[in-house]
Amino acid sequence: MRKRSLTGLAGLAAVPVVALTLAACGSSGSSSSAATTLPGSTTAGGSAQQATVDAGSTSLGSILVDSQGRTLYLFQADSGTTSSCTGSCATAWPPLRATGQPTAGNGINALVGTIPRSDGDPQVTYNGHPLYTFVKDTSAGQTNGEGVNAFGALWYALSPAGDQVTGAAAAPSSGY
Repeated sequence: MRKRSLTGLAGLAAVPVVALTLAACGSSGSSSSAATTLPGSTTAGGSAQQATVDAGSTSLGSILVDSQGRTLYLFQADSGTTSSCTGSCATAWPPLRATGQPTAGNGINALVGTIPRSDGDPQVTYNGHPLYTFVKDTSAGQTNGEGVNAFGALWYALSPAGDQVTGAAAAPSSGY
């Protein structure tokens, strides 16, 4: 007669438990259609998170940056506190999203707020300007979107006072 080890049976019983545990870890229960994700940011169609608007030192001087030090931009085509950047625009210039009230970092006054986007999710604003990052800014301190003419208007970084920074000449449209 063949003997069965309890260790072997216990190992078989553990297989379904491990499979269930791994399945639970791999899913958050929701899906995302985010096109581009930079660490610590959110993107068009992506899930929102708590956001921080901070001041950072760049070649343009002191400007607004996100929690990862990436430049935050305004879009001149936006009308008041309404975002005009959707679809492929929001893929190239992901809106800064947040759940709840965004945090104002060091050197930032109380000009931080949110507006609803066309999808109903909030976008962070500063001094009434909807805020965006730029996919070609791949690391902290880059300002590749400054003065870019794309999607029918110019893009500019913002100063801690909430004004556009015009430190670079307008660049020709780059296909965005």
